[in-house]
Amino acid sequence: MKTNISIASVHGRGYFCFRTLNTCSMKWAFLSLVLLPSFSLHATVTPNSLFSDHLVLQRGVEVPIWGTATSDESVTVRVAGQSIRTQAKDGKWMVKLKPLPVGGPYTMTIQGSNLITISDLLVGDVWIASGQSNMERQLGPREGQKLIDNWEKERDAAHYPQIRQYALTKNYAPAPVYDTYHEWVVCSPKTVSDFTAVGYFFARDLYKTYQVPIGIILTAYGGSPAQNWMSREALEATPELKKLVEAYDKSLQYEPNTVSSLNKKMELLWAKYRTDSLQAVQEQKSLPKRPVQPYHTQQGSYVSGLYNGMLKPLIPYAIKGVIWYQGENNAHQSKLYQTMFPTLIAQWRSEWQQGDFPFLFVQIAPFKMMPPEIREAQLISLKKTKNTAMVVTTDCGDANDIHPTNKKPVGERLSRAAKVLAYGEKMEYSGPIYESMRVKGNLVILKFSHTGRGLITPDTALKGFTIAGADQKFVPAQARIKGKTVLVFSERVPNPVAVRYGWTQVPDVNLYNKEGLPASPFRTDG
Repeated sequence: MKTNISIASVHGRGYFCFRTLNTCSMKWAFLSLVLLPSFSLHATVTPNSLFSDHLVLQRGVEVPIWGTATSDESVTVRVAGQSIRTQAKDGKWMVKLKPLPVGGPYTMTIQGSNLITISDLLVGDVWIASGQSNMERQLGPREGQKLIDNWEKERDAAHYPQIRQYALTKNYAPAPVYDTYHEWVVCSPKTVSDFTAVGYFFARDLYKTYQVPIGIILTAYGGSPAQNWMSREALEATPELKKLVEAYDKSLQYEPNTVSSLNKKMELLWAKYRTDSLQAVQEQKSLPKRPVQPYHTQQGSYVSGLYNGMLKPLIPYAIKGVIWYQGENNAHQSKLYQTMFPTLIAQWRSEWQQGDFPFLFVQIAPFKMMPPEIREAQLISLKKTKNTAMVVTTDCGDANDIHPTNKKPVGERLSRAAKVLAYGEKMEYSGPIYESMRVKGNLVILKFSHTGRGLITPDTALKGFTIAGADQKFVPAQARIKGKTVLVFSERVPNPVAVRYGWTQVPDVNLYNKEGLPASPFRTDG
């Protein structure tokens, strides 16, 4: 995208918004970011950074395009035969394109007092990829983590120019921000190493099936709990979750205990930083270190911080749906997660105003420190929330590593679910899900949904089942498949009342449907 340099502001702080800059050194550009005065100088029309070269727009729905400009400035957006004019208000503007069919590459122009040209635009399907480190993990090597399975072979075969990724910079923010200043990247063997591995395998499988451009917007942060991805208002509106906000506010080490006081302290630090930076340049010395965020605004502690910094900037970009891999950092809050996760999904859908778009998520993989209750919370969330799907990963984990390397089946199972929930295919998309039980003598008869063409095990016998009587002392059980049910029993339990399956940190289990999708762990006594 080609444009002139423009100056704007976010929350009263000046910044450069530029696509091409050849006239000044990086040091002076950097100083401009921190030394500009605190007032708005919208000199030219500037689109949100999501609208840049190589972008993918969502097909088949109205498509919002937005940005900044001088108040009352006329702005005209032209693309794919459409021309829409609007007028900026309070320094902001937005137009909505009529639904577009699959196509491209197109050129988009945005005309105000200046002309913006955006090239190589495709129209297809756009998916948000969010969560924590297992979604963030790129295909290529990452320091401190094992290599993704067959990553070099996968990299060398990644000739998919119609798959693109927009990866947000990690950003915990105390208040909503409205741009991310990043760019779209075209998938190729040279670039795919930085693509989310799960998102790439997901997108590739969809592209192979439908030959439609796929855009992945990666907004993920390792170690993040779900409450960081929710607005403060959504948390406060739910009694069980409001306690998280109250606990956070109480923990702040500033007086009074409000976020505004924290911001004031940071403003003082930034003011000193600007002064020291200017002095350093004048004296030709090294620039001082940037102010460090207080602990309470850093990873895992600032309630709503990632919603503010990494989700809000994306809304209302038109999307097809969401893929989500998160929960590890809520494992100690599994009961609360049963409320938190469905509330998160409801809030995202409400803010996007695109109806109940597909929300496809990954059940936490086996790991020696991962309690079974968090998988149960995800299972309960699935049953509570319409138009969702859960990918089971009991066969994709690593008992000694929270970051399993077998990401390909995870992405492809997400794609399979998308093909049904988002694309209308008629096929089984989930592994077996426990629904009910009945007792007949010493047998417990388990009924499942999502049995597909039938239940199977790849081994000679089922494993992972335990059974208990009224004393709730669970012992290993025998189990066998009968049609689309499973019969569970033990000579040690003549009068059973409960059964569990895979109810441990690292489930050793082997119940599948004939489509090759594993059953979710469960307990009947939950």
